[in-house]
Amino acid sequence: MKPEDIAAEITKSTRLVVMTHASNVCGTILPLKEVGKICRENRLFFIIDAAQTAGVFDIDMEELNADAIAFTGHKGLLGPQGIGGFVIGNRLIQATESIICGGTGSDSESELQPEYMPDKYEAGTMNLPGIYGLNAAIKYLNKIGINNIRERELELTKSFLEGAGSLKGVRAVGMDEIEGRTAVVSLDFFDNDNGEIAYLLDRDYGIKTRCGLHCAPSAHKTLGTYPHGTVRFSFSHFNTNEDIDHALESINKILKSL
Repeated sequence: MKPEDIAAEITKSTRLVVMTHASNVCGTILPLKEVGKICRENRLFFIIDAAQTAGVFDIDMEELNADAIAFTGHKGLLGPQGIGGFVIGNRLIQATESIICGGTGSDSESELQPEYMPDKYEAGTMNLPGIYGLNAAIKYLNKIGINNIRERELELTKSFLEGAGSLKGVRAVGMDEIEGRTAVVSLDFFDNDNGEIAYLLDRDYGIKTRCGLHCAPSAHKTLGTYPHGTVRFSFSHFNTNEDIDHALESINKILKSL
């Protein structure tokens, strides 16, 4: 879907647009800036899911005309599982109510959830171990530099895509080029069972992937990989060139053995 297609779907009852920053299936980065402009022109709220990009890509809330950006801590931000958060603008704060209420410790004399920030959305005891771990991870990211991390991840992705392109019976789903994508690559082994490929990669070569529909059946329908899904590889700046070579060699050996 192109940004102008979204504009055509807006009706009198439309109040907000929610969009992921990048696909968790094929890594494609979506046109947030253009969609955010459409939302602002039509006085709609615009909410971005940055679970796939936070910690790797620069995200400018004002430039994107975003009213809120949500993120998880355990992916690109390198924090522990069970921690996440959101950044929310004043316009959306005033238009929303808390769906989880309870003690905050900051307004104990009141029976109601505080209306001021951030207490309005922080009911109960916070996940302090998760917050502590995320804080440590962010310090690490700032030290290494997210631009350096992104460049390294995309360098590895490019090498993997080039190698996978020479394998028979395999197709990379989504974009072939590096521009406009993240370091997520989905392969479809159309002559074999994707689940079996993922299993053999793990059992025989120590390569862990995620196979299936990745909680995104609509995306797979769009990409033509529903209902069998894909085998998804996710690269990190902790990976090496040798890891890429090992993955490609392992895939090749598996294909020859089947």
